[in-house]
Amino acid sequence: MEWTRLLSTKRQRQSKHQNTGSGDTDLRSEFEKDYHRIIGSASFRRLQDKTQVFPLDKSDFIRTRLTHSMEVSSLAKSLGQNIGENILVHKKDSSFTPGMKEDICNILQCAGLIHDIGNPPFGHYGESAIREWFERNLPVLKYHGTPIEELLEPQMREDFYHFEGNAQALRLVSKLHFLVDENGMNLTYALLNTIIKYPVASTQIRPESGDIREKKMGYYYADRELFEDIVTETGAGNCRHPLTFILEAADDIAYKTADIEDAFVKGFVTYHSLRDELRKLQNREKKFADKEQEEWKWFRPADKLVELYERAKKNGVDNPGDYAVKNWIVKAQGFLIGCATSGFTSHYEEIMNGTYKSDLFADTQAERLVKLLGEIACKCVFQSETIYRMEVKEAVMLDNLMDRFMGAAIKYDDPEQKLNSIEERLISFISNNYKKAYRYHAEGQSDIYRLYLRLLLVTDYICGMTDSYAKRLYQELNAIIA
Repeated sequence: MEWTRLLSTKRQRQSKHQNTGSGDTDLRSEFEKDYHRIIGSASFRRLQDKTQVFPLDKSDFIRTRLTHSMEVSSLAKSLGQNIGENILVHKKDSSFTPGMKEDICNILQCAGLIHDIGNPPFGHYGESAIREWFERNLPVLKYHGTPIEELLEPQMREDFYHFEGNAQALRLVSKLHFLVDENGMNLTYALLNTIIKYPVASTQIRPESGDIREKKMGYYYADRELFEDIVTETGAGNCRHPLTFILEAADDIAYKTADIEDAFVKGFVTYHSLRDELRKLQNREKKFADKEQEEWKWFRPADKLVELYERAKKNGVDNPGDYAVKNWIVKAQGFLIGCATSGFTSHYEEIMNGTYKSDLFADTQAERLVKLLGEIACKCVFQSETIYRMEVKEAVMLDNLMDRFMGAAIKYDDPEQKLNSIEERLISFISNNYKKAYRYHAEGQSDIYRLYLRLLLVTDYICGMTDSYAKRLYQELNAIIA
């Protein structure tokens, strides 16, 4: 892969002034234009009312998808600056220029903002609830007397069984802002390629392979032509775009540290419990570390947390545990940024050749720390009764919405079936934006492909919902509130 192609400014619809150098007084780069297109979009604004970890939380402090995305954006840009400078200073690539460094920073800043933009309401559990709905219902739903599962082509069917927020993000930004442009936000191909974390179809998922790019799907059957156009233009092919590794590292840093901080604020994790877990890890690493190059000589996580706690006590801070944990998060983030930078530059040739199969923390000083933080969040938060109760409620709401709208959507736009009065009203709730996008892409297509697009119409609509809207619509449809 070559940076001149990887940083492609091509869009689905080219501007008449783009790349001409004349007749345009807009001095922004194409990637800076992407940034303004994103922050001005309704889809980005809706992230403020979407769950990160704690659904429908009343606290202003707890992170939402919006604040999480802003943190990822900032971290990704910082990583881009560090990695770009390392490539230049250490002459890792003679073709890499300071201008390219600026471009990757701008791309990564944008990618961080939209990496979760396709996720449904209620966080990652929302994805699971939608997948499980299809697993239960797709084999029994019928279209003109035949099970829909039997009618759909293999990739169409697997798209629903492996429903993925990442694939939905590509679909949303490229197609679903239809009332503005039939090409969605019409973002640059370099940016679109960066957010495709898994450059494989739903029929090519192989999590057991050990190759990170095959862990999940990256695009729907409906978006396959766009995917091929993007990766052909950038030269990435079926390999991960190099910037995708950086975006993923920024996401990992953001949510692994933020989950701990939010869990601490909510009372799921205490200073003492975090200290004890970090001490266990530190002792394990010290035991197996080479005496000449002790692995934790740069950042001893437990010692750093205790040091911050003692500093707070010495300075008379009212809540030293609070001070220690929140400041430790900042220190940990700095450490993880350094390790991710090292991970990218040390595997530079593999990444650029498309042969690197791991994340940027693999075989670095941070690998075990990242894993531990995930385990703490899982054990103390995600597997808690409080979260389980929330998730059961969320599943009930999403299942009900899927039941109602999917039944109506199957009959919608089918000349041989008539919607009843309730179904007509349900279809009217779906925004004209989504329905016009459906009609545009369904025109002239086969009956089965149009059916497939109508199933996607429902997931498009539900994924576009905020947590509050999904809850309110469920209550209204079930006459729980007037």
